[in-house]
Amino acid sequence: MRNIHRIKVVFGDTDAAGIVFYPNFYRWMDQAAHELIGAALLPVSKLQSERHIILPLLETFCQFKSPLFFEDIVEVHSEVVGMNQKVLKIEHVFKKGDHTAAAGYEVRAWTSTESGKPKAVPIPNDVRAALGHGPGSQ
Repeated sequence: MRNIHRIKVVFGDTDAAGIVFYPNFYRWMDQAAHELIGAALLPVSKLQSERHIILPLLETFCQFKSPLFFEDIVEVHSEVVGMNQKVLKIEHVFKKGDHTAAAGYEVRAWTSTESGKPKAVPIPNDVRAALGHGPGSQ
């Protein structure tokens, strides 16, 4: 499963040098991950309320290749590139036209809150299939 999240850089995303301030890439990866999960399964808010599942970050990384500026239009191409029993890895590539501005990833745990205490649990087969990593996936 792949998804594209589009962003227009606003003035508040930039620093004194006029380029995008680096924490925004992490914010955008989080947004893009939520969009990917929402497109494949359910909106994250419903995943939390109906299935009692949250997706806390275990690890994140971003490599910056070239700057982005105010009013740039950026596409974040996101895809689940790895999955084990309880954890998934989402890759994000920031594109401005045909140019890659940055690339990174997030590692998230499939975590149940049903008992009141967050606990990583096995990722169900329907979720694996919807995200392209299980029975019925392409």
